[in-house]
Amino acid sequence: MSVVLETRSLTKRFGGLLATDNVSFQLERGARQALIGPNGAGKTTFVNLLTGVLPASSGEIMLLGDRITTLRPEARVRRGLVRTFQINQLFGDLTPLETLALAVSERVSGGGEWRRRLGAVGSVPAEVEQVAGRFGLLDVLERRTDTLPYGKQRLLEIAAAFACAPQVLLLDEPAAGVPEAERRDILDAIAALPEEVSVLLIEHDMDLVFSFARRISVLVDGALLVEGEPEAIAKDARVRAVYLGDEAHG
Repeated sequence: MSVVLETRSLTKRFGGLLATDNVSFQLERGARQALIGPNGAGKTTFVNLLTGVLPASSGEIMLLGDRITTLRPEARVRRGLVRTFQINQLFGDLTPLETLALAVSERVSGGGEWRRRLGAVGSVPAEVEQVAGRFGLLDVLERRTDTLPYGKQRLLEIAAAFACAPQVLLLDEPAAGVPEAERRDILDAIAALPEEVSVLLIEHDMDLVFSFARRISVLVDGALLVEGEPEAIAKDARVRAVYLGDEAHG
């Protein structure tokens, strides 16, 4: 399998604090991979480096074979590296219809005329309707986003990211804060993502991690501790000691 996202000796320092410690990491095409670690392990910093929110102190980031280390976040999105956030980054006064139309329009033509074009056609453009259907949003398309149940808001954020046509999708704790009754929709949507989209899941919920991931990377103190298949990670004594606990998953 080919590598779609790679870091080489990626390092981030905040003054005297080493937040990301010489991380060399690979995500393969079609991956279903999870990044786990205890609180303070550096997971969010690592994702912020990947997506350009933070500049690297040293090292390289490669996407589809091209160096993207110094590209702005929006340029990385245009190249196919898209993320969601731990806390929704949605416009509460827009509807899901408008949110998805904005995402599609921005990808296709820069987004400047999305409101006028959407009103002019008088119906949901085919791609927006398709994405909304995939994520179970057809019944709430014209409601204000800030009135939706939280589970629907999380689905909308994943849908908006998917509408950007990602090659690599980074899902940062997609089920965080979602009531138990709404979690199944999130899990089903993630499980149904197309195989051609390579997914890195950053997550604390071990049930979600072990049900989703084919490969797991464990980050501790800003450095990669171990990587491997879920069964091997669950049995690894070092992982048990720092994160999973002796009773986790057998």
